[in-house]
Amino acid sequence: MSVSDDILSLTLACPLCNSQASFFTTSKHMQIYFRCEHCASVFMRPDDYVNSNDEQKRYETHNNDVTDLRYQRFVSPITKAIEKEFSEHHQGLDYGCGTGPVATYVLKQKGYTDIKLYDPFFHNKPEVLENQYDFIICCEVMEHFYNPKAEFEKLRQMLKPKGQLLCKTSLFLEKNNQKDFENWHYKDDETHVFFYSEKSLEYIKNEKNFKLVEYDQKLIRFIL
Repeated sequence: MSVSDDILSLTLACPLCNSQASFFTTSKHMQIYFRCEHCASVFMRPDDYVNSNDEQKRYETHNNDVTDLRYQRFVSPITKAIEKEFSEHHQGLDYGCGTGPVATYVLKQKGYTDIKLYDPFFHNKPEVLENQYDFIICCEVMEHFYNPKAEFEKLRQMLKPKGQLLCKTSLFLEKNNQKDFENWHYKDDETHVFFYSEKSLEYIKNEKNFKLVEYDQKLIRFIL
């Protein structure tokens, strides 16, 4: 894809920290991406988002069989962390749970019965967002956030004192360059619009007043 001089010189406000972001690269699907100069996040230009109908259809193609052992292993960093840190009596929320809330399924099999589901497409029950929870699951969801600043503010407010937000996404490391991004399979899903770096996570921790953030490529934990 050829990029005009106007695009190359364009800057946008980062949806996470509102700092200036500059043109970064394009994808094979012809989307344009920017990289924030402050938090090192990479994000898709809003003009290139898929529409909500196509977004839902894309999610419906996911093979989210909650009884699939491979799928259960994939979410096991989250479920094992919850089993270690919380008892069956604690309250949880599976935020953006999609068509197959496998983490909730696994935990309920182990006695964690008080977990609510929320998804804007498949479990659209905004009343559950009015409560507070001991833990919130956000598995392969945060890369879909159009407005991560607002989303993390909402998630932070839904946590009880000493609560934890447990996330899973693929990080685009700050040291990685344009070629790394262009060759990265994770960005090829057109519903993935925002990609986090280590600096992004530290920014969220500080901005939203979490006491601690722990992260690797398998699990991200924001801890109050």
